[in-house]
Amino acid sequence: MKRVKCPKCDNYITFDEKKYENGQSLVFECPQCNKQFGIRIGVSKLRPTQKEENVDESIGGNTIGSIVVIENVFHYKQVLPLQMGDNVIGRYMKGSGINTPIETNDPSIDITHCVINVSRDKKGQLKYVLRDGPSYTGTFVDNEILGDRERRVIYNGSLFTIGATSIILKTPEEDKEQAAD
Repeated sequence: MKRVKCPKCDNYITFDEKKYENGQSLVFECPQCNKQFGIRIGVSKLRPTQKEENVDESIGGNTIGSIVVIENVFHYKQVLPLQMGDNVIGRYMKGSGINTPIETNDPSIDITHCVINVSRDKKGQLKYVLRDGPSYTGTFVDNEILGDRERRVIYNGSLFTIGATSIILKTPEEDKEQAAD
């Protein structure tokens, strides 16, 4: 099964590519916005989706950590790697410039919703600090909304919510603990 992205609303449409030959043109109508658009089988100008890029949920070579976006009605499960410094989290939009985009149709997630800053403390340990974007719907940690300019230190396994989407922080310490078991 393959999927194509509506150029108007970013909705994904799934179809069985085995029924068609390479080079064949297809026309789709988006069920969400009714936009009609065409594609040619076997020709792709898009990068792989995050789901295809992050098949393995493990951190792999990334020693900083990652966030796990829990699947809901708006999107599939995604694992997004973190980097040192500010990781701006928000809804994916082409050309938005954020460095941790979530591919979603959730209208309650802003394009720049929240930020996780990854740094090292005085002991050299990784430290994760979450703050709101500011966003229209807020960022919640343990069912408490973060206030304006409030920063919250989060740890491995911390659950936070943006819009209708729940996210879990996964740090390298979790992998070390699992390997010791």
